[in-house]
Amino acid sequence: MTPRALLIAAAALCAGCTNLAPRYERPEAPVPAALDNAAIGDADTHTPLGWEAVVQSAPLREVIALALQNNRDLRAAALAIERAQAQYGVSRADRLPSVNGTAQGTRARTAFDLTTTGRPQVTEQYVVQLGTSSYELDFFGRVRNLNEAAWQEVLRTTDNRRSVQLSLVAEVANAWLTLAADQARLALARETLRSREASYALTERTHRLGATSGLVLAQNQTTVETARADVAAATSQVARDRNALQLLVGSAVPPALLPPAEQAAAPALQLLAVPAQIPSSVLLSRPDVMAAERSLQASYANIGAARAAFFPSITLTASVGTGSNELSGLFGNGNATWSFIPQIRLPIFDGGRNQANLEVAEANQRIALAQYEKVIQTAFREAADALAERATLADRIAAQSALLTATERVHALSEARFKVGADSYLAVLDAQRSLYAAQQTLLSLQLAEQVNRITLYKVLGGG
Repeated sequence: MTPRALLIAAAALCAGCTNLAPRYERPEAPVPAALDNAAIGDADTHTPLGWEAVVQSAPLREVIALALQNNRDLRAAALAIERAQAQYGVSRADRLPSVNGTAQGTRARTAFDLTTTGRPQVTEQYVVQLGTSSYELDFFGRVRNLNEAAWQEVLRTTDNRRSVQLSLVAEVANAWLTLAADQARLALARETLRSREASYALTERTHRLGATSGLVLAQNQTTVETARADVAAATSQVARDRNALQLLVGSAVPPALLPPAEQAAAPALQLLAVPAQIPSSVLLSRPDVMAAERSLQASYANIGAARAAFFPSITLTASVGTGSNELSGLFGNGNATWSFIPQIRLPIFDGGRNQANLEVAEANQRIALAQYEKVIQTAFREAADALAERATLADRIAAQSALLTATERVHALSEARFKVGADSYLAVLDAQRSLYAAQQTLLSLQLAEQVNRITLYKVLGGG
């Protein structure tokens, strides 16, 4: 049988090779079968949406699009896919024989003392060969399982990129909304400062006329300085928010795409319609859950590769070519050469190395299983928390709006009573603080409601 026929026969034998990897079956999710959303269920089924359908604000959509183009974390995740694909190409190449061509020429002179004729001798040799070296016949699936593990790594990095993109969309939206809310807080602080400065100026004039005590003037001044400090703090926070947004986007954000001053009260995101009962299986499509499952599947393949090390391995080295002692006769009749060197390697004693490698692979599989289950549990908790918060946000905003209305009335009445001498200025100070706190709390709740919308989109796996 010629070497070529042997290689073809070996490849045919490998088609029926044994696979020693454990059979993979998706583990049962260690979470309840459904997410309870009975309090706010407003749809029959859960329909995944793309982020473009969720984001209503046109400037925010453009900012997210910029981030998807320029964000460095997303770019690194995409490059990681290219690296994994290249590694898979290296692993896949091991399943096929490597064929190399060589051409060699040798010219040597032998000293006269070393020849039988007693005269110096010049010899020439020319060889051209085509062959394969140490090609492993994968009877027990070692190479195939390593190839499968490399492929799962490609899929894992692909899912990881989807996870990074989903997180980036949520982070950019949150940063943009936070900037809008802090701009509203800054506007509130400036308006409060102008109001208190006007009140202080009026109190100062009445104090000079002797109609107001120095205590009231000093108390009024404390409100002015407090408001001035709040303006400075809010200005600094807005600048930090812009820096955080630019870092996420990966480039400067055009001023036209920054949130307008009135954005805090206007919804920038669509409220997702979710059913009263969301099956937990929805969470299995989250990219981070899928990435964890890819790692688990790769660990099964690594067990198969470790088990194959206990069995004999067969490698083939073969070559065909031609040789001659003259370059002109290199391809002449009768100068063909060939070699065929099969080798079998049987592990007899390795000091427990193969067993230890198998135990490492099995331990890695158990670790990957625990990590996969933990990712599912984390996903379930994130989704349940987002739904629980959504269930009360509308009531909290309504209650806070009513509280703000009542606080405004208390503030107006306390000022009126102070002007007629019915109350001291302490009542006015207390009403001012309560009104300012109620206004800030309402802004925070409006921001929380918008952030909850993008959080719900993210924890349910996006679109």
